Amino acid sequence: MANPAQGAKYRGSIHDFPNFDPSQDAEALYTAMKGFGSDKEAILELITSRSNRQRQEISQSYKSLYGKDLIADLNELDMLDIREIFRTKYEKSLYSMIKNDTSGEYKKALLKLCGGDDDAAGQFFPEAAQVAYQMWELSAVGRVELSGTVRPANDFNPDADAKALRKAMKGLGTDEDTIIDIITHRSNAQRQQLRQTFKSHFGRDLMADLKSELSGDLARLILGLMLPPDHYDAKQLKKAMEGAGTDEKTLIEILATRTNAEIQAINEAYKEDYHKSLEDALSSDTSGHFKRILISLATGNRDEGGEDREKAREDAKEIADTSSSGDKTSLETRFMTILCTRSYPHLRRVFQEFIKLTNYDVEHIIKKEMSGDVKDAFVAIVQSVKNKPLFFADKLYKSMKGAGTDEKTLTRIMVSRSEVDLLNIRQEFIEKYDKSLNEVIEGDTSGDFMKALLAICGGQD
Repeated sequence: MANPAQGAKYRGSIHDFPNFDPSQDAEALYTAMKGFGSDKEAILELITSRSNRQRQEISQSYKSLYGKDLIADLNELDMLDIREIFRTKYEKSLYSMIKNDTSGEYKKALLKLCGGDDDAAGQFFPEAAQVAYQMWELSAVGRVELSGTVRPANDFNPDADAKALRKAMKGLGTDEDTIIDIITHRSNAQRQQLRQTFKSHFGRDLMADLKSELSGDLARLILGLMLPPDHYDAKQLKKAMEGAGTDEKTLIEILATRTNAEIQAINEAYKEDYHKSLEDALSSDTSGHFKRILISLATGNRDEGGEDREKAREDAKEIADTSSSGDKTSLETRFMTILCTRSYPHLRRVFQEFIKLTNYDVEHIIKKEMSGDVKDAFVAIVQSVKNKPLFFADKLYKSMKGAGTDEKTLTRIMVSRSEVDLLNIRQEFIEKYDKSLNEVIEGDTSGDFMKALLAICGGQD
């Protein structure tokens, strides 16, 4: 599929595309929409680079090849995303392109599908955006019950579990199935009790025995489940700062998504385990504005109150005014002050007010005006505020997308969210990617590691 000039402004009428093959284009559109996650940019590029006559021929070929209506299939996509991609690339609304370059019933259908004109600031787009923000609010902690997939075992018997685990690891060979079945079906509190019972019965350290009997990805997963959550997060942060390079993505993922209570517990665990404060570790391993963002998040001092509508409008205006000033340093400072200290309900209101003022999603401004780790940190905070389970669903998808698997990210999220919101993450995953998390794990991992992940996942959706 040929691509239009990257970054070019859309300038009006589109002429016939050379070497046009409607069947080939129809097939390309079908593939882009029906794959593992729709390729919105490819869809947009194809549609906007064909003339009106050619688009209608593509619709006819699509119907002939697949017996389906192209407009109906396009209607299933997230049109707000597509509109934003178009506006970013061409500095013009998709609505305007359709209005100027199509005609007849086809034009009416496309305009209805598009939903609104993003150039009409304060008129249609804010109304359309409100739908998205209402969906974020439905996913907020205060409105949706968050649920993990791992729950306390009703018939928990630490004596029986300790004996079964000792038998599984005693003598030649290791019974991984028994280890997986017990560890993945007990809550973290029950696992801590099990550690004590194991030591009382056998005078042995269960963690040490598991470490000697297991290896590779399975060992990291099982040992991760055995650690208390605050000590597990502290260990992941420590690992992210070890060695020659820094794993900024892990630092961002943990510090941008944990609650105040969780952050404070992580600070205590880090000091206890590594005899150094988390703040000192971050200070010595990161620099510049990124360091200041992480240290701000690591204080665990975010406001936990509700929204203040008047203050939200002021915050949104401050960001909008600073964005238009062209002063990148001031913009980063202003974003840090607001994103790292305001409560989640308040930030959701700020994002809504920002759209009303600017006709842009705040995430779009961050991606446009910032770069590197600072951009990634702010985007993670915004996405977490919008919908934290969806944020983690996206990270899980990316960890298993493509040729290789990012086992560390996959393990870290499955362990850390297993008792928090993994059930919600599963729901967001299948809604966005049209495949269940269970199904993707089965297709991308293998052996005992896969068995343990599927046990934590908790079932098919």
